[in-house]
Amino acid sequence: MTAARSWIADRVGRAPAELRDQILRDTEDISATAYLQDALAGAGLAALERALAAPADRATALDLLAADALITLALLAQAEVRPEELGRFAGTLVLVHSAQA
Repeated sequence: MTAARSWIADRVGRAPAELRDQILRDTEDISATAYLQDALAGAGLAALERALAAPADRATALDLLAADALITLALLAQAEVRPEELGRFAGTLVLVHSAQA
């Protein structure tokens, strides 16, 4: 297991199993920790796009929860490596999402 996968697994270990499994699936391609916050944000935005494109059902709810968790993890990762940049990073996520909407 890579350091990035271990970091993610450690932080979602106590999440409900279905949500944890979705987060791990959504992040299975993340291998490097150098820009973990960016990779997590990308995975979160992808989960949000998937939810917005799908019919409103239970599977969509899981995608929305995963998107929320992944964005939260991205913010946590940013806070751990460069807390002084957290506000800028969060603002960038809002701008990226707004541009895609």
